[in-house]
Amino acid sequence: MHHPIPPVRQPRSGFFRAFLLLTLVSFCAGPLRAQTPNHSVARQWNDQLLEAIRNDFARPVVHARNLYHISAAMYDCWSIVHDEGTPAFFDGERLPLDRSLLPEYADRSAAAREATSYAGYRILKYRYRNAPGRAGIHRRADSLMQELGYDTLLIAQDYQSGVPAALGNYVAATLIDYATDDGANEADDYNLVEYPDPVNPPLAFTQVFSILQLQDPTRWQTLQFPGQIIDQSGNPVGDSLLPFLGAEWGRVEPFAMDEADREPADPDFQFGNNLVYHDPGPPPVFTASDTTELAEYRWNFETVLKWSGHLDPNDGVEWDISPGALGNLSIPYPTNLAEYEEFYLKEGGTAGANGHAINPITGEAYAPNIVRRGDYTRVLAEFWADGPASETPPGHWFDIFNGVMDHPLFERRLGGEGEPLEPLEYDVKAYLALGGALHDAAISAWSIKGAYDYIRPISAIRWMAKNGQTSPNEANYSPRGLQLDPGYIEPLSAPGELENTRTLAQTQAWAWVGPEAINDPETDVAGVGWINPAMWYPYQRPNFVTPNFAGYISGHSTYSSAAAQVLEGLTGSPYFPGGLGEFIAKKDEFLVFEQGPSEDIVLQWATYRDASDQTSLSRIWGGIHPPVDDIPGREIGIVVGTDAIKKAFTLFETQPSSTGTPVRLSNTIIYPNPVPSGGEVTIQLPSSVTSGYLELIDIHGRPAGQYAINTTSMKLPVTGLRAGLYVIRTSAGATAGKLIIL
Repeated sequence: MHHPIPPVRQPRSGFFRAFLLLTLVSFCAGPLRAQTPNHSVARQWNDQLLEAIRNDFARPVVHARNLYHISAAMYDCWSIVHDEGTPAFFDGERLPLDRSLLPEYADRSAAAREATSYAGYRILKYRYRNAPGRAGIHRRADSLMQELGYDTLLIAQDYQSGVPAALGNYVAATLIDYATDDGANEADDYNLVEYPDPVNPPLAFTQVFSILQLQDPTRWQTLQFPGQIIDQSGNPVGDSLLPFLGAEWGRVEPFAMDEADREPADPDFQFGNNLVYHDPGPPPVFTASDTTELAEYRWNFETVLKWSGHLDPNDGVEWDISPGALGNLSIPYPTNLAEYEEFYLKEGGTAGANGHAINPITGEAYAPNIVRRGDYTRVLAEFWADGPASETPPGHWFDIFNGVMDHPLFERRLGGEGEPLEPLEYDVKAYLALGGALHDAAISAWSIKGAYDYIRPISAIRWMAKNGQTSPNEANYSPRGLQLDPGYIEPLSAPGELENTRTLAQTQAWAWVGPEAINDPETDVAGVGWINPAMWYPYQRPNFVTPNFAGYISGHSTYSSAAAQVLEGLTGSPYFPGGLGEFIAKKDEFLVFEQGPSEDIVLQWATYRDASDQTSLSRIWGGIHPPVDDIPGREIGIVVGTDAIKKAFTLFETQPSSTGTPVRLSNTIIYPNPVPSGGEVTIQLPSSVTSGYLELIDIHGRPAGQYAINTTSMKLPVTGLRAGLYVIRTSAGATAGKLIIL
């Protein structure tokens, strides 16, 4: 059967809107949101960055890093120009910037706008220079610079000149160079350095017998596609196999996390990444000789299979999805199998999410919102997958926050207190906090993924299904099979037909039929029926199926939980402005995997935490994560978000101790400058400097050379030093000047 490639989700009328209070506000999605007069240049460059993400490969860890670095660069420019707060990178320890060399800007606001724009522009164009949509990305960035009145040909980096553009260029160039050593392996397109080959051979998911080759049912298995692989953004990314994305991300330099959050992974589960942040311990695993945790393993992946049966809009099940009925989780997260079984309801959703009695902003009860469960679950699975326009989960939360800031009731009070800040100041600070948190969430989640290398539902469910079922008195018995549960998993009927192949069938499961039933996703609905679970598919595109990295823990849960924590901290409230946020999925327009929804579906949340928890559930309905992947992600996200807010607010409120107003030696002469590598530079010091030593500091803030002062006219060789910018300091801490080595 021929299956055309489903179209990439395109912006549609009615995309992400927030009925915050009684006003309909456009939240996100689609080509660049129309600018409004109060959109700062930071916001405009963030919109450019989100559009760049939509036109690049779907690599969430990479985009989280870019969101953080560009946000940090813009904040640092603002901080340096206004001489307020401590820069995130240019704090005098990691990256050098001598504040004594900065001019007094006549118009600091204008200078900050200019420096911020050049920094954002330079890093964005550099980071997305190889994106499949780079032509459009660069064209839009150039166009914005033109609209702002800035010359893209101005490339000077001499920030002491008084030209704000030079400061922005310097910040961008220095940060780009610094990040080449941050552990992401950007120079080699983020490829793995030391990670070992996968334990399991690839799963040819269109071939039923491929699951028989699975060697270890607790370890990750990549997928082998029958043709070209298309990522979540619609980009061709390979012809057959994809490696583990981000398996070594625990080596990447974080924002707020530190050594106290990091420890070596359990050597019994070590798969190439020896650093794990916020280690939750291993997921349920077992061996042939020790099957203690097999029941927990089985329940987790059977939950995914059973929730797959909720994806039928015609099953007659209706839910109230208003904030009055859902959200406001009132019980602790589960910690053992018995608690997990009580928390995740077999009919879908979780216990303890009983809704909010009233909207605390309006004082009114939330209106009921009755929908078909099969529409709701499918919309969740697609909406939260990578954002409505494929900006990946980190970009999606930036887009949500931008929509929050667009609401007419929103005020730029940092933490909800004090006087409103002017847009640029608030935006650069807020973006730093959110970007830093999402970057740390990526590092923590992927360090755990890399350490435990845990299996995905498509492999685990098929493996159990091919083994049989666990009732000794029924046919096809195997202790490693699926557990029979009437209405969900039953003995194989005879001679009844299944909705997919009967080959290798040992049981039958009530689940989503899969992409084999879809000829045209614009018109067809696969629906739910009795299937052979040995050929079960998650609710995804047939040319995507499952992300190319291990399951445990859920990146979605970690990202979203961290973002919710940050948004609460930034706004000073757990609630969306007006107490209600919404998204409209239009009938027969929104879904991409198949036709639908069958009616307009309005997703609603009272709080940022409600939205985050909904994200987590969407991954189970989407067939991507079992519950055991979810809960650690939620818990770690809270820690990561809390630490990021604390770190960001500390930066906003303090001055750098080492670079506030360093002493600048007057009458120092450095020549030639620049000097060729391998040459010699003469430094003429003031007559008052007669002892101590001179030190060269590279752009990473690291000592690159030390020379004893024995005369006021020193000749220093620069052999063996890499090209770049160096700051010259005396042992007394005074700045003697800068040296450029070619």
